[in-house]
Amino acid sequence: MVERIHHDGNDKGDILVYALSTCVWCKKAKNYFESRNIAYDYIHVDLLEGDDKKEVVDEIVKLNPLCSFPTILINGKCIVGFKEDQITEEIK
Repeated sequence: MVERIHHDGNDKGDILVYALSTCVWCKKAKNYFESRNIAYDYIHVDLLEGDDKKEVVDEIVKLNPLCSFPTILINGKCIVGFKEDQITEEIK
C-alpha cells in the first residue's frame, strides 16, 4: 500500500488528493485545503515508481477513467479537476 502524505488541519472527513508534483491545478487544490486549515492527504503520483505507481494509477482509473489530475476524493466522492465550488460543497 502506498503511503499518503498527511497535511494537518481541521478534520472535514477523509480527503485524498491524487496529484502530480508539477501540476498547477494540483497545487491550487492543495493550497485550497491548506489556506482553510483543512486536514488532507495527498499522493504525488509522478514521484512513485514501479508497482506502487501502477497500483495508484489503477485506483485512479477506477474513479476517473481519463486519469487526469488532480483527482480528489472527499469522503468517497470523486471530484475530477480543481472545482472549488464542488469541493466547498463536499466539505460542509
